[in-house]
Amino acid sequence: MCTCATYTTKDHYFGRNLDLEFSYQESVTITPRNFPLPFRTKDTLTNHKALIGMAFVCNGYPLYYDATNEDGLSMAGLNFPGNGYFPEPLHDGKDEISPFEFIPWILGQCATVSDAEKLLASIRLVNIPFSKELPITPLHWMITDKERSVVVESTKDGLHVYDNPVGVMTNNPTFDKQLFRLNDYRNVSAASHPSAFGKIDLDEYSRGMGGIGLPGDLSSGSRFVKVAFTKLNSVSKEDENSSVSQFFHILSSVEQQRGCCNLGDGKYEITIYSSCCNMDKGIYYYRTYDNSQISAVYMHHENLDADKLTSYPLATKQQINNIN
Repeated sequence: MCTCATYTTKDHYFGRNLDLEFSYQESVTITPRNFPLPFRTKDTLTNHKALIGMAFVCNGYPLYYDATNEDGLSMAGLNFPGNGYFPEPLHDGKDEISPFEFIPWILGQCATVSDAEKLLASIRLVNIPFSKELPITPLHWMITDKERSVVVESTKDGLHVYDNPVGVMTNNPTFDKQLFRLNDYRNVSAASHPSAFGKIDLDEYSRGMGGIGLPGDLSSGSRFVKVAFTKLNSVSKEDENSSVSQFFHILSSVEQQRGCCNLGDGKYEITIYSSCCNMDKGIYYYRTYDNSQISAVYMHHENLDADKLTSYPLATKQQINNIN
């Protein structure tokens, strides 16, 4: 499964863990303003906002997992099995968008979450697969600007847009239930607690005992609680290196190690990559499962008025600084 988060110091940051058992050879991909973005039921966007993010480029089309546009609006799609539902097109005047087109449709046109909400009012996410080889994946999405976040979920009872006050998202259950579950952990704390057992002398035998009760398993519900607690209690300096480092530590609190999520037949879910995008500067940082060095791709180092994609394959081999 996956985890998505935001973080703010002097600048604003957005990123995610991609947790899967396989890779689609994704790359950091920049879509410039004049790259034609076709849509199955809507006119091609021939001029739009520039995007940077992680994508599987298939037949020349960027299938984005997560992306940020030149205004800082950011968006990620996470797996939503059993809940994500996309009806057949009705051709009734709604903007009928396939899930694989959803990130370019929103980020290509919107500068803020409020802009996105205006488009969402006329959207229906529909069952139009990219190809026979790439059928529809049940997803839900987090959309974030520098001030607020929302979660978008298409289920059998319609399209839902939830305010996201914690700025994190995982997978199942639906977001309203995930958010409510935080009530079960309202007493955990980064600080220690006095004993609640009256005059009984109880030993505070370890640091960190205020957080006893936080879940530590890899289920999506538990990861939601853990990453929300970690993000909301995180402290770092405001310079870029400190902020980026802290963001990756937030994601590390819920990363998946090979062997701990056994899918059978010799397959294990792992954190294939973790990303962190500086929404203010358009810098996309990432690291991969086998390469813990942070790599960076700068959106504004490219020609954003071009008409062709720019893709950078991931640096996936471990790079160790041998001191002696």
